[in-house]
Order: sequence, then C-alpha cells, then structure tokens
Amino acid sequence: MLKVSLDGIKRFVFDSDMDKILSDIEKAHKTLIERSGGGKEFLGWVDLPRSYDRDELARIKEAAARIQKDSQVLLVIGIGGSYLGARAAIEFIKSPFYNQKEKTTPEVLFVGNNLSPAYINDIMELIKDRDFSINVISKSGTTTEPAIAFRLFKNEIEKRYGVQGAARRIYATTDKARGVLKQVADAQGYESFVVPDDIGGRFSVLTAVGLLPCAVAGLDVDIMLDGAREAMDACVSASEPNPARIYAAGRNALYRKGYSVEVLACYEPNFRFMGEWWKQLYGESEGKEHKGIFPASVELTADLHSMGQYLQDGERLLIETVVTFDRPLKDIVIPAQEDDGDGLNFLAGQGLHSINAQAFKGTMLAHIDGGVPIIEVACGAPDERTLGQLIYFFEAACGISGYTLGVNPFDQPGVEAYKVNMFALLGKKGYEAKREELLKRLK
Repeated sequence: MLKVSLDGIKRFVFDSDMDKILSDIEKAHKTLIERSGGGKEFLGWVDLPRSYDRDELARIKEAAARIQKDSQVLLVIGIGGSYLGARAAIEFIKSPFYNQKEKTTPEVLFVGNNLSPAYINDIMELIKDRDFSINVISKSGTTTEPAIAFRLFKNEIEKRYGVQGAARRIYATTDKARGVLKQVADAQGYESFVVPDDIGGRFSVLTAVGLLPCAVAGLDVDIMLDGAREAMDACVSASEPNPARIYAAGRNALYRKGYSVEVLACYEPNFRFMGEWWKQLYGESEGKEHKGIFPASVELTADLHSMGQYLQDGERLLIETVVTFDRPLKDIVIPAQEDDGDGLNFLAGQGLHSINAQAFKGTMLAHIDGGVPIIEVACGAPDERTLGQLIYFFEAACGISGYTLGVNPFDQPGVEAYKVNMFALLGKKGYEAKREELLKRLK
C-alpha cells in the first residue's frame, strides 16, 4: 500500500500547527465516512471498490472483447471526468506511446474534449481507413463539446457501416434512466453502461466511465479494483496511519501558512495525464468561495530544465507533492564505454531507475533548502494495483481536504458560468436577453 511522508514539510510547519489541523482532519474524515456533509448525495465512490455491480463489470469486459475483435480504433467521446481518468490510466499502465506501439488491442483516441476544428479533422484523418467503435460518455447527452463530437462521428460511423451496423459499434455510458443520450441509446439499440447517480464525473474513473476504455486497452480492471479496495480499507479507517488523512493534513496545514499552489510532480512521463486528472479532481472540488489550493503539475526531470528555476527560486507559495515508485516494471542499465568521452562511466552498471531516484532525492533536498515544502507519496511498481490505490487515495484525500477547507467538495457551480455565456453568444433559444447583454459588452 502506498505511503505518505511529511518529512519534507517539517521545517515549514510546526508541531503546534499540525496539532491544530489534525482535529479538523478527523472531523472532516468523519463527515465523509458518515455522509453527513455537503454533497453527501455524491458519495457513491466511497464504497464503490467493494459494492461494484459485478454483472455490469462482466458486461464491460465482454464489450471490451468485442471492441478488440471488431475495431482497430476506439473513439472515446467525453470531456473532463468522462475522459481524463481513462486517458491517465491507459498512459500510466501502457505508456504515452500506447497508440504507436505494436499490440493486439485497439488504439484509443479521445475526442469531444475541445471545440477545435483542427483536432476533429486530425481524428477524422486517423480513422478514415480503419475499423472503429465509439464509446460516448455523457450523463445528459447535451454537454456541448461531446455532443458535437458525437453528432459528427455518429454521422461518420453510420455512413461507413449503416445505421444497424453502427449501432453494434456504439457504446453509451450514461444515466441509467434519464437524459437525451439514454433515450437515443435505447431507441437505437446501443449497449449502455451506467454513470451512477451518486458519483460525480471527476470521481467516476472506477466506474464504466473509465473501466470500459481501460479494458479495451488491455488493462486488468479487476486488479485496478483490487488496488482501490486496498486503498479504501486504509483510507476509510479511523486508525493511523491513514494516508488520505496524512496527505490532507499536510497540504491544509501548509495552506494555512500561506502556501496556496500545489505542484504535483513525478519522475515518470507515463504519469503526465495522472497529473491532468488530479488537477481536475482538486481544482473542481476545492476551488470555491474564493478558497482552495491551486493545483498544477510538472513532469520531472524534464521540467527541471524549464519550470525548475521557478520551483527553486520563485515566489515561496508552492507545495511540491512528488509521487515516487520503488521499482520499475522494466529497467535499463548504463553500459561502460572505453573512451568515456561523455564522462558517464561513473554511472556504468547502474540502472536508470536508480539514477532517476537519486535525481529525485537531490532535487528534493535542493527545493527544501530553497523554501519549498515537499510531500512524498511513495508507491510500489507502476502497475494496475498501484493505479487503483492512487485513484482511490487521491479521491478520499480530496473529500477530506475539501471538508477541512469548509467547502462542498462535490459540486461545481463555477463550471456553469461560461456555459451560459457561450450558449447566449451562439444564439441558443431561451438566452436572447443574455445575448443582447453580452454583445453590448463585447462592442
């Protein structure tokens, strides 16, 4: 099971500071587990690793096997939590080069997460001569970005395979009973999977939202859920050490000392989209009422040659949380070279994982000396079990942290503001007055 170390924040947070925060963390944890706080209707994820619908899980694996047999490409249509978790998981386990590697599973392409015509046209070009299936993910079916993408690619798949043939290649992950997408799926005969009513999008990666694309890419979703169950046992428990409580305590103690930006770092490039998923999870959960730690991410060591300057010497408002792994799935050893022209023979015989680990340790000491408190999340190997642990751990810590902050971690009222303005400017019916108001402001 992963472990959280707060050793790197000790010179920045006094014992008295931690004593003050721990009672608040305990109350927040109790609020989460007893489901007595704001957003309690969206806490289905808390016991999901143990309560998952086994019949639906079996259907997910069966559907994934059909997609693997029928298609060279799976298009995943969704935005925010409807795609970030799946992409993060696939890249974490299969590498950022998953689509370029030789494999027996389909490529997985993500669309419906932006409004760029260049991006859509590129996807169209990539699938033009290839068999493909669609997994459209939307609770309502009316979210603008995925709805536009689904209209475009539904038209393409029906032209290619006919309406009935297309219906066998379209999989809808949506509400169990309501919404436009559910109505279309029922009318057209698409196989459907459920976005649970009591789980918000950014907490949904361990539902069909994330598990179907992951299974198509060849991830072992059973082991992912096993890892999540292990994390659930550790994070729901009132006994210590509880990694979610430790992490929430450290970051909130620092926030109260004026550290308002948290940078999630990892020394593995396959973690990049885990950082993107984490940013949505924490940004959308905590950024309310003019409160919250701003979530950012870096990829190390690459960003040490760019963002490293700011991390070391910039304004002292940063928390650095580093995810580490104690062993690689595969390592590579530095060979000796007779002339040693590059001066690297002192590394000969060492594995890159060990060198990477020393880069982390050296950077950690430099950043602490430069005034950056560091939290370490130490994991085992970067495999499906660890992935499940990380997902659940970050979700649990997010709930505890949000309640400690004094906000509802499970709503997102600010997300709707841009949509109202966009609909008005696009001329959607019912937004006429707002449109006139906005057009005057834009003159």
